Amino acid sequence: MHTHLALLRGINVSGHKMINMVALKKTLEGIGFTNVVTYIQSGNVFVDTEEENPAKVGFIIKQEIFKVFGHDVPVIIIGKEDLQACLDRNGFLNDEGVDLKKLYVSFISAELPENMITQLNLNFIKPDEIQLDGKRIYLKYDISPAKTRLDNKWIEKNMNVMSTTRNWNTVNKLLEMFNEKN
Repeated sequence: MHTHLALLRGINVSGHKMINMVALKKTLEGIGFTNVVTYIQSGNVFVDTEEENPAKVGFIIKQEIFKVFGHDVPVIIIGKEDLQACLDRNGFLNDEGVDLKKLYVSFISAELPENMITQLNLNFIKPDEIQLDGKRIYLKYDISPAKTRLDNKWIEKNMNVMSTTRNWNTVNKLLEMFNEKN
């Protein structure tokens, strides 16, 4: 049995793409996933399945959400190692006096080349900062994600990937939940 964490992008935000987590849990159990656990309303769903291919699990979940709820929702599947890497490799954690409430992680659909950061014009996002790490982008906002141009839309357009972002507290809680499951 394999545990996968599905991160759903853009649900239950400002009244758009509303999906009740209890209904989602029942829907996913109805198609054979077991030990389905959701965390908060923003679309964090743990599922257990015999299927080990994360892309296939994401595709199945995406199809079922569209079929049952009528929403085309991007789904990114991540593993426990992805969450652990956030703690181990986020360089912003080394900044003196870093405000954890301003740290976020964007999980993306494809690994970016190391030189991607030098190819982008990042002047417009200052004083916000980013660090690329494989299929993760660490974000440090100067004020807040509500007051920046560095968002999922910008990441997707400029990096040609699908992206979904979680705040630092959520990343830590999801890792804690993964550890409890295994």
